[in-house]
Amino acid sequence: MNALQWLREADAVIQACALVLLAMSVASWVLILWKLRLMARARADVARCTEVLWAAPALDLAAAQLQPLDRQRLVLPLVQAALRAGSGAQGLARQGGAQQRATRGIRQALHAALARLHYGQVLLATVGATAPFVGLLGTVWGIQHALTALAGSGQISIERLAGPVGEALVMTAAGLAAAIPAVLAYNGFGRSIADVEADLEGLAHDLRALVLDAPAAA
Repeated sequence: MNALQWLREADAVIQACALVLLAMSVASWVLILWKLRLMARARADVARCTEVLWAAPALDLAAAQLQPLDRQRLVLPLVQAALRAGSGAQGLARQGGAQQRATRGIRQALHAALARLHYGQVLLATVGATAPFVGLLGTVWGIQHALTALAGSGQISIERLAGPVGEALVMTAAGLAAAIPAVLAYNGFGRSIADVEADLEGLAHDLRALVLDAPAAA
């Protein structure tokens, strides 16, 4: 009996573990492919948009030039927040000085951009941390059932035990197969996100200083 046949004939616990591992693997791979595209664009767009921004003669002209360049909308919201700088605010947002309003608007835009970069990291971390244990649960459950069946038959030998135990170990391998790509992707994306995040935070700081210095320069 091969592993696939063993899985079809397994009980609900084994099949549930297999379905959970399959869902984890599919979800993590879809997310990995999406984030590869996101981070490749983010690194290129942030560098290019920053160069275009500081070469523009004014913020409003920079915003217009960034429209087609900022595909992931990471830099443009920061520039738009700097342009608004609290204009049109209502309620408590109208109170406080220009420094507070500019800081609030740029900070909100920065947090939204960082949320897009970090999207999916929790899923990758969860799959990497839990998939091996789900696979181990399926293995232990399968071995327990195999030993029970062999004990009931009254004939126990290494040959009769090796097959069911080997097939049950497939669940452990499935758990590792789901976890390893998720862990590697989580660490790799974490480093890329940290680099882009540092660039965006520096840009947000520079934009805030530019907005606050503009009246004095005028």
